[in-house]
Amino acid sequence: MSEMPSFEALPLAEPLQRALREKQYTTPSPIQAQAIPPLLEGRDLLGSAQTGTGKTAAFALPILHQLHENPQRLIKKQFRALILCPTRELAVQVGKSFETYGQHLRLSTALVYGGVGAAPQIKALRRGVDILVATPGRLLDLYEQGHFNFDGVEFFVLDEADRMLDMGFIHDIKKIIYKLPVERQSLFFSATFSKNVTDLANEILDNPAEVRIAPEKQTADAVDHRMCFVDKDDKMLLLESLLDEQREKPGDHLTLVFSRTKHGADRLAKHLTRAGHKSEAIHGNKSQGARQRALENFRRGKVGILVATDVAARGIDVKNITMVVNFDLPDEPEAYVHRIGRTARGGAEGVALSFCTSNDMNELRAVERLIKQQIMTHDAHPFHQPKVESRRESGGKPGQGKRFQRKGKGGFSGGGGGFRGKSGGGFRGNGGPRGKRNFHAKRGPRSAAANG
Repeated sequence: MSEMPSFEALPLAEPLQRALREKQYTTPSPIQAQAIPPLLEGRDLLGSAQTGTGKTAAFALPILHQLHENPQRLIKKQFRALILCPTRELAVQVGKSFETYGQHLRLSTALVYGGVGAAPQIKALRRGVDILVATPGRLLDLYEQGHFNFDGVEFFVLDEADRMLDMGFIHDIKKIIYKLPVERQSLFFSATFSKNVTDLANEILDNPAEVRIAPEKQTADAVDHRMCFVDKDDKMLLLESLLDEQREKPGDHLTLVFSRTKHGADRLAKHLTRAGHKSEAIHGNKSQGARQRALENFRRGKVGILVATDVAARGIDVKNITMVVNFDLPDEPEAYVHRIGRTARGGAEGVALSFCTSNDMNELRAVERLIKQQIMTHDAHPFHQPKVESRRESGGKPGQGKRFQRKGKGGFSGGGGGFRGKSGGGFRGNGGPRGKRNFHAKRGPRSAAANG
């Protein structure tokens, strides 16, 4: 399907068109142009798209349209649309998008996620809502306490399914799927497609329309990303050295540091603060209030360093992050792309530096296979270990790397080099016979859903 020339060409209800005009949104992104028409026809959808492609509007607009075109009285303890998100931050952003696009519609939205008091969420569920945006854990907790039922669900969205599985939500997701009505429209979005993700999509979807939006490049051109080969015992010293250089540069700078574990993030933040670099940590064990305070302090520059697990790699957009440091390389190579994408946003420049020890070679090679390029080396620091780097050279080399040299005090230079390849994998058809459908047998498209 070719890209639509404008939102006005899409058969969306006038209140939605009005909201789009007020936001000065005129041209849909590729995923919006390709996903909205089949969704308005009532089809299931499999969407493959990275964060930042306009994915939320691609499913929010058609759901809002269909709820508006088919108004129903709210029923206590029920909701008509369920959007499942992996993190609280993403749930908040998705909820805001529904409220923004639906501001001229008489539809209610509620959020359910952990880390905050449940009383307001329970109150909203008891009176019934049109749209519920939720994380799996808290949703199941409230269900098991009898505060709502799934009987009224007409639209089900599983957003960032790959992240859901990475975070261990597979069993919670399956529990929820089993409880949903057979008659529903299901939408499944994922940036990457492992076998587990593809198997889950095959279980949930029935003859879906497929939309794949492959990024032209895996990272923004402005991200200058380099690899630091270092002994494990020197990682903290290298991090402090980089932060000292960052502090000496003119202007305000924000640094985002990624740790593999929650406890590691806490230890890093405490150590850096004691060393004179005011830091805060954010991860899944923090309460929602603590996470929001840390993010706001970081966004306003009150705290210059935020140490995070991969919960911050997606769904958080903070301007003026000039450096990202992967203190630990991620277990999943796709997370590398999302992490370094937190800098160089909105046309700004940024640098991303990753620490690689002799124990990290498998993770490094997985990243380089994904991006189809060898990451250049940053060796202009006193902790560089040529012996560690040589272990990378002994493995399969996806491309020809170059050394990265310092240009002046605290500056960076060297060929930037975008990514020439696209990530592999994906959803290929319906996955064979569907005689054994664990979750449901679906109906066909709803003819009344489309508006022309």
